[in-house]
Amino acid sequence: MLGLLLLPSLAHAGGLDANIPYTEYHLDNGLQVLLVEDHRLPLVSLETWYHVGAKNEVPGRTGFAHLFEHIMFQGARDIPEDTWFPMLEGVGASMVNGTTDFDRTNYFETLPSNQIALALWMESDRMGFLLDTLTQARLDNQRDVVRKERQQSTENVPYGIAEERFFKLLFPAPHPYNGVVIGSHHDLEAATLDDVKSFFSTYYAPNNATLVIVGDIDADATMALVHKYYDDIPRHADKPVLDVKTEPITSQRRESLTDHVQLPKVYLGWVTSPDFQPGDAELTLAASVLGDGKSSRLYTELVDKQQIAQSVTCYQYPLDLGSVFAIEVLGKPGEDPQKLEDAAWAVVQKLEADAPTDAELSRALHTWQASTLRGLESLGGFGGKADVLNYYNQHTGDPGYLPKDIARMEAVTADSMKQVLNQQIRQDDRVVVQVTPIADRGEQ
Repeated sequence: MLGLLLLPSLAHAGGLDANIPYTEYHLDNGLQVLLVEDHRLPLVSLETWYHVGAKNEVPGRTGFAHLFEHIMFQGARDIPEDTWFPMLEGVGASMVNGTTDFDRTNYFETLPSNQIALALWMESDRMGFLLDTLTQARLDNQRDVVRKERQQSTENVPYGIAEERFFKLLFPAPHPYNGVVIGSHHDLEAATLDDVKSFFSTYYAPNNATLVIVGDIDADATMALVHKYYDDIPRHADKPVLDVKTEPITSQRRESLTDHVQLPKVYLGWVTSPDFQPGDAELTLAASVLGDGKSSRLYTELVDKQQIAQSVTCYQYPLDLGSVFAIEVLGKPGEDPQKLEDAAWAVVQKLEADAPTDAELSRALHTWQASTLRGLESLGGFGGKADVLNYYNQHTGDPGYLPKDIARMEAVTADSMKQVLNQQIRQDDRVVVQVTPIADRGEQ
């Protein structure tokens, strides 16, 4: 199947040729393969997306998808332990990594195109034969690594616990978005080897994965290698159908925390339209109008005029089961968190009443377009294309959805943004977390 990913109004923006022809294949075991020939440099990027994330975990067994992000780099049947990075870097690979989110997990590397067989062999080995070497000792080792990472990324960083509480209030248990992707100490400790193996067998299968290869390749020769390394991996049973209902917030949820931080901070959040559903585009651009850059409304009012905040952030975090529209305000020393909250909400109310100006809407659209183009050129260019194809394939089922995405953003009007804001960003439907610094006894 041949597809064409075309950015109609951005085709030559900044000198970037944004026409991306891709070819789609499906192996008998269900593996989806997307190929893009790009001969600018003798490099190739491989990116494997497994269609599993924190949303597929069950209460009491959280953090498994992220745990496998670590285990997958420890080796497999034919790859000795702790040699994944040295083997790839030894042939000139770069950008070797993986990431986990609520809705997906991905693994990627960029390397000289004459080493593509090595990368395909290694990726297929851990997809098909990781469990051959997953022992209790290896699980214990990586579980300890993840627990330390949780301490470093959530518990021992400023506002880390507040951010976790923020998501717990937005998505109360047993919703799978409850908390942070990394999971909890309790669940990680409770996980047995059989639990972990069962999770892998269910979700890390060729029929639950998409392999995108972009770079200096010949499609026929590349597919011959894909067949060579992946055909003997058996198809697994289809993953369970996700049965999750995201309940709307019907009354305000609030929490006040104290923490060993220097500055007060306030989080305001709403559960909004799922990614790519009606309203998502309007809120994406609204977040830019409110909080992107020094000319944004929140920055102008809270940082410049009132001078009560150090910084402001506003974003629409797109997710499959319900996105998050959030405002974060980092206050000046000694400021009252309630004052920060009230000031931020007043700015939102004004936008809901007046709608954005033409200049604001245009700037927000251009900012999104620029970010999209930067994404295509990220990870060395080849990796950026692979990521874009995989992203749209994951969330829309259409690898070539980018032109439609551009069209939906360009279709946003001042009136449609105002309407969506009034429908979804309401005072009674929000979560608020206020963080107040704990006084340092040495300063008293």
